[in-house]
Amino acid sequence: METNSTNHIIKLVDRKSIIINGIKRIVNFDDKAFQLESVMGDIVIKGSDLEMIKLDTIDGNVSIKGNIDSLTYLENGKAGESLINKLFK
Repeated sequence: METNSTNHIIKLVDRKSIIINGIKRIVNFDDKAFQLESVMGDIVIKGSDLEMIKLDTIDGNVSIKGNIDSLTYLENGKAGESLINKLFK
């Protein structure tokens, strides 16, 4: 999946839906986790009942709905500190 977008924007609404721009490809996904490669590095979204509701391969946009518990950027293939945890320190 090639993306034309160099922007990386995340919009999380009520921990029930997330829209992410700047996605290069979807590495892996199931109803409990999504691993995405973005222009800013790999991202893992964890939760329950996760479902992809929109995928725009031209602009690199992904929309996911479900119960979102965490969003983590991977550092060198390993999970770093959650973005949500960083925001609420």
